[in-house]
Amino acid sequence: MAAELHPRSGKLIGLSNSNRTAQRNQPVQEFNHGLVLSREPLRDRDVFTVRIDKKVNSWSGSVEIGVTALDPACLDFPSSATGLKGGSWIVSGCSVLRDGRSVLEEYGRDLDQLAEGDRVGIQRSARGELHLWVNGHDCGAAASGLPTRLWAVVDLYGKCTQVTVLSCEPPSSMERDTEREAVEGHEEVVVCGVREGDTEDLTSVVNLAAATNGTTEEVPELPPIHNRPDKFPNNIEPETALTEHQLFDVFNNAIVSLYRSEDEGGGGRDLGGGTGTDSGTGGRGDRGSSSGGGAVNSNGSNSDSGAGTGNTGSTNNSPAGGAGLGAVTGGMMTNDALLFHEKCGTLIKLSNNNKTAERRRPLDEFNNGVVMTNRPLRHNEMFEIRIDKLVDKWSGSIEIGVTTHNPNNLDYPATMTNLRSGTIMMSGCGILTNGKGTRREYCEFSLDELQEGDHIGLMHKASGALHFYINGIDQGVAAAQTPPMVYGVVDLYGMAVKVTIVHNHNHSDRLRRNNAIMRALSPDVGRPRPTLSLTSDLDATDRLLFHTNCGQKAAIISEGRTALRPHATDDFNHGVVLSGRPLRSNEVFQVRIDKMVDKWAGSIEIGVTTHNPAYLQLPSTMTNLRSGNTNQSGTWMMTGNGVMHNGTTILDEYGHNLDRLKAGDTVGVVRKEDGSLHFFVNGVAQGPAAWNVPPSVYAVVDLYGQAAQATIMDDMADLPPLPEDSSEGPTVMSPGSPCSVAGGNSANDLRFHQLHGTNAVITNGGRTALRQNCRSEFNDAIVISNRCLRDGELFEIVIQKMVDRWSGSIEAGVTSIRPEELEFPNTMTDIDYDTWMLSGTAIMQDGNTMRNNYGCDLDSLTTGSRIGMMRSATGDLHYYINGVDQGVACTGLPPEKEVYAVIDLYGQCVQVSITSSSGPLDNSLCTSNITEKSFPIHSPVAGVAHRLHSKHGKNVVLLGEGCQAVRVGGYAHGIVFSAKELKTDELFEVKIDEVDNQWSGSLHMGLTSLAPPELPSCPMSGLSPSLTQLRAKVTWLLAGSEVRRNGVLQRQNYGASLDRLTVGNRVGVKRCSDDTMHVLIDGEDMGTAATAVAKNVYAVLDLYGRVTAVSIVSSSVLEDAESIKAPSLSSDSCSDGEEDSTPVGSSKLALVPNTIMAFLENHGKNIQLSNQNLTAARVSSYNQGLLVTAQPLPRQQLFQFQIDRLNPSWTSSLSLGVIGHSPDRLNFPSTACCLKRSAWLLQRDSVFHNSLKICENYGPNLDTCPEGTVLGLLVDGNSCLHLHVNGMDQGVAAQDIPTPCYPLIDLYGQCEQITIVTDNVPTVGAESGEARCQGDMEKADMVDGIKESVCWTPPPEVNPNKTCEYQALCSRFKDLLTLPDGYFNEDAKYNLCYCESCHKLRGDESYYKRGEPPRDYALPFGWCRFALRIKAHCEVSSAFKKWHIAYHGTSVGALRRTLDHAQLLSGTSSIFSVSPAKMEGPNGYSEPEENSNSLPDRERDKEVPRVQLSPTMRYSGLEMFAPKVQFRDPRSHCCHQAQVGFQVCVRPGSYKVGPQNLGASEPLDPRFSNTEIEWITKEQGGTLLYGLLIRVE
Repeated sequence: MAAELHPRSGKLIGLSNSNRTAQRNQPVQEFNHGLVLSREPLRDRDVFTVRIDKKVNSWSGSVEIGVTALDPACLDFPSSATGLKGGSWIVSGCSVLRDGRSVLEEYGRDLDQLAEGDRVGIQRSARGELHLWVNGHDCGAAASGLPTRLWAVVDLYGKCTQVTVLSCEPPSSMERDTEREAVEGHEEVVVCGVREGDTEDLTSVVNLAAATNGTTEEVPELPPIHNRPDKFPNNIEPETALTEHQLFDVFNNAIVSLYRSEDEGGGGRDLGGGTGTDSGTGGRGDRGSSSGGGAVNSNGSNSDSGAGTGNTGSTNNSPAGGAGLGAVTGGMMTNDALLFHEKCGTLIKLSNNNKTAERRRPLDEFNNGVVMTNRPLRHNEMFEIRIDKLVDKWSGSIEIGVTTHNPNNLDYPATMTNLRSGTIMMSGCGILTNGKGTRREYCEFSLDELQEGDHIGLMHKASGALHFYINGIDQGVAAAQTPPMVYGVVDLYGMAVKVTIVHNHNHSDRLRRNNAIMRALSPDVGRPRPTLSLTSDLDATDRLLFHTNCGQKAAIISEGRTALRPHATDDFNHGVVLSGRPLRSNEVFQVRIDKMVDKWAGSIEIGVTTHNPAYLQLPSTMTNLRSGNTNQSGTWMMTGNGVMHNGTTILDEYGHNLDRLKAGDTVGVVRKEDGSLHFFVNGVAQGPAAWNVPPSVYAVVDLYGQAAQATIMDDMADLPPLPEDSSEGPTVMSPGSPCSVAGGNSANDLRFHQLHGTNAVITNGGRTALRQNCRSEFNDAIVISNRCLRDGELFEIVIQKMVDRWSGSIEAGVTSIRPEELEFPNTMTDIDYDTWMLSGTAIMQDGNTMRNNYGCDLDSLTTGSRIGMMRSATGDLHYYINGVDQGVACTGLPPEKEVYAVIDLYGQCVQVSITSSSGPLDNSLCTSNITEKSFPIHSPVAGVAHRLHSKHGKNVVLLGEGCQAVRVGGYAHGIVFSAKELKTDELFEVKIDEVDNQWSGSLHMGLTSLAPPELPSCPMSGLSPSLTQLRAKVTWLLAGSEVRRNGVLQRQNYGASLDRLTVGNRVGVKRCSDDTMHVLIDGEDMGTAATAVAKNVYAVLDLYGRVTAVSIVSSSVLEDAESIKAPSLSSDSCSDGEEDSTPVGSSKLALVPNTIMAFLENHGKNIQLSNQNLTAARVSSYNQGLLVTAQPLPRQQLFQFQIDRLNPSWTSSLSLGVIGHSPDRLNFPSTACCLKRSAWLLQRDSVFHNSLKICENYGPNLDTCPEGTVLGLLVDGNSCLHLHVNGMDQGVAAQDIPTPCYPLIDLYGQCEQITIVTDNVPTVGAESGEARCQGDMEKADMVDGIKESVCWTPPPEVNPNKTCEYQALCSRFKDLLTLPDGYFNEDAKYNLCYCESCHKLRGDESYYKRGEPPRDYALPFGWCRFALRIKAHCEVSSAFKKWHIAYHGTSVGALRRTLDHAQLLSGTSSIFSVSPAKMEGPNGYSEPEENSNSLPDRERDKEVPRVQLSPTMRYSGLEMFAPKVQFRDPRSHCCHQAQVGFQVCVRPGSYKVGPQNLGASEPLDPRFSNTEIEWITKEQGGTLLYGLLIRVE
């Protein structure tokens, strides 16, 4: 056959040289997709040989070769050869795999060790055996029973990037003879060894091989009991007869053949003589005994020196019993091999010579699966297992560790974590010692997330340290000191069903997984992760310590590990310290900040220098050291968030700002082998900071400004505790500190600690706690915060689930007992020291009641209630219920002690979650973010960053939550506005990020009286191409050096020209108190640019010409933090329908270039894909409809799909979410709710994590989404998951979403077909791909400020209200009222349903403003509005828009007469609507006269009536005002109760605001005070009916 490759190959392969040479493209970025096959099937005995041409060092693993029965002409090429199924045999490393499963783990040469120029071939023999050839030598049979029609397979994997086919023909006669001689010689060596009776391990083999090569005088003597060596000693150097490869093959095949004979029962387990049986194979003794090595020669008889007899099966227990080499070798290989002990858990079944353990009844039982090793572990010996089988039923998975218990004497527990002595286990991603958690997050991988084929190992090092390995990656020190004799232990728990001990620790499948992990996690894509372990195995003399020569104000203590400035409050510099020796490549130098002072600005700086500390004259600060005049020498320092080289800034905004770190945070630096310099903040790599850094550099730390003390972190377990006085200010921790889990927002790093009560379960990334077995257990469910609370910091939880079974409920408080020191009692009130708790209404300290009848009763709280606690700076403990301070609960909490929040899930309370409100309540606790170095300063008030308005030019895209603007096309249409009006003397400043020199002109900047909310929703239809052409309102601007007003030149040569600005320059504008406009360039005021500037102005800038991108660098120090929320509920500009709201179709979501998404071919069995995998349909049944995307979801990219078809025959509907692991090998369950590993799911109106509900009442009920609804998923930059419904963001659904993650959709129940929305598919609510503009709206849209004017109003054909069952029920009740149709608006699209699903689908806010002056009103949630016909003169009246919105509850009997008069009149029969104006209300609001009650009835009837209204239906909809009536639904024939009311427009000034007249003490509406919730009007014509409201129960 032709020695050519098939033209079809892996997607990264390029073929050349007449299809004889294959090269993998992008070899540094990609390690797989390099499959090639032979052009034709192999003939028997033909060796398909390739030469390795090129290799790279970026990856582990290398070339793989084999055969497959799959025809390459129709093959769907997998990413690697081990993914081939359907009859495929692949040699990978030194393993043989069949259809992806390992069948032989120790075979031939290790292909990963081959070098460039080596040859490797594959052959099918005439007997149907698979043979591997390496450099012309046959490695023996790797497999048998091969089919006749096979193609050769070569995988250019990992390091191997290019191969060339050399030949495809039978081996030459010389090669056959050589191979035959080698095999015969090989056999003779073994037989000779037996014949000679040499008992010194492999000495005979070594002697013979050495004699063959003429080097017999230096033969190493191996001990009689020894593991198989990984390689033979270096001093055996073959010279003449055998090459190195030949010698390796001789030894390897000899050992492997004996190893196989032992596995097949051919050998015993003792070092003594082998015992052959009558059939020629050695017998096997009992488990506890030893067995012989067995015979090696062809007839199976023992040698003359063997000690046993063939027919008795006896063994010789003498170590010097004269066993032959085969016996000795067999003993060496088996007696010392790690196996599972025969005594094991009750459900364990052992097989494969006790190398494989499997749990019986895995679908019925989840525990009793403990297995242990047959002997103790040796020092530095790897105990590694492979996961063979998992079941997707249980939570939790495999656990592995060590124990001092002897398996012979151990009474096996159900799970190993039940043992309370001598046991260390890795469970999940944490470490449990004697059943209790000692390290919550030991490593970044969780055992619960591993898949079949993954490897887990552990090593008990000579130093006593215990290390765990996942797929060969060392996870670091799990325990610093362990007993000298320990056994390995595996707990097949939960999902883990079957494992096998792996003796080959270089398995290719593990390498493949390593590469995938490296690419996903390493900051250097394409490079293997360098070893950056914080635990060094170096001798104490070689540890990294500080040099004794340090700054004049610094001191070195703790044997060189700690540096400090003893007088940090007196001096802010002269604190430079250096390492005592140069850093090695890839060696991390990391320090922890122990102590801070709050007197100075600036903080710690870290870096490297080429200067030897012994001879260096240390400067006051390291950034002043400017010696070294080339790029290859000197000093590199990270200071603030920039990087400096020899005192010159080379990176402005590099990483996390070091000036914002707090005590407990860590900073580090590493110089990698390639000469790049990287910094770390709290263990997070900040990326490359410099290149070409020379190898011999010393680490430098500058204890500058606030940084007063730091300690080198070379051994986590040996670090001294942080000083109690780590800060002279309030004790705080920064977002990424070691105590922080999230590492993001300081308000969001609060979690529940991993240690908790026995019945408690922590889930949702530490945010949710629940009590398991809640109907059988009522206590033992204490949870505690993961870190201490700061003064003034609120820890708030929300009750998510309760049971009506027990008495008593949640208890909450604080304790100064650290979680690690707390022995969790049954209830927290049992603690008798340092604990303050609220139980019911009682305040308890140390278990004793201090006070009863506190302002709230925890036992009366229900689901949805929020409970918070806070210790003030004065030591007072406050509780908050639903955000309301209940007052001081107790005083005298020691301010010098740390306190942790404690929650006791007691009695009725079952599940709680930490809310996003947790965090500091007092801004005065925040520290300054000033980065400039200076003498003592006063911290300014923390500001709120400015934002850009969502309405802008058509070529602009906003990024970073409105803080950045980028022009994406052309040179114009780049106008952007500030989100808010500028206040007097408020500076709005931007920095230029990018310029494009192909254009002329530059940035324009100024002020305008044009309010962006007045612009249409479509950004391209109402703005001029450039700012100089903007004429809609008055605009003052600076263009170049010219000042213009509405485009008319006002002044020339004003300051520096904006045309000269470039990247990094800053431009700002402000309106001063004297009504003048000032422009600032790089902070310098250019003086008055314009006068007589209007008071209400917005900042405006034009990304014109050269300038293509800017970012905001200014902030407002006057605004309240809530003012930056979009949309704000209290913003003064939110009138006429909340025009600040972001419209659907804006480019706000276009944050990153979109990755094209499509569905993966691996999906549920009832799914059929079409339309290039963009459309998915469920073709049968109601389940088995799971889908995932083929591509991971990038951060900040919105993935959207549209519901195409619903089938009302079923109940329920689709669910969606993300999974945090690759779906390629995912076995899809019947429904998404069965996914229990790294899965976040949105179902109905709830959020689930790993099948546990973590949130309720989130977003609309997905079961009510109609056809045409567009649903979307987005993971933001903070790893938070958002749901979008028709373009409306429903808020954060879940946090801590991993990277990468894949969108998941379950076409369940009614939902039968969906289609991914691409850029050219218009979204719902848009026409021709554009958002609906305000100019397209009817006037009735803008009467009610319910987002019709600017937010999404669905067109009639996709209006979700048309399919809302609640609206249909309300409509049927309206029909029963027999009201004339002429009263109602003919256009049904103005009828709005405010049920929970509908208003969430629209993205409604709860409150809006309307009228002049603006006034708040609440949306009538729970009601359904039917729009009334408005009189023509009112509809066209512009004044009508200035009226306020209110509500009026009435009775059914009063409806008709009210509608007849088109306004609320005195004759209505409403229970409360109309009453004499002189009558005094219960609260005395009206103005009574003394004789009012003595008036005749006829005169009293002539008094002007008063009409009672309210801005909220929570008041007007009370049954006192809107009585309930019962009716029978004509469709369902069920009885319901209904209420009615009106939505009305009220003329400002025609009513008075007064208190409620019900005597209610609780707030009726959180937005409105009870003293202002009722409006009274006496003016006829002061109200206008706008909508009929109906509520049905």
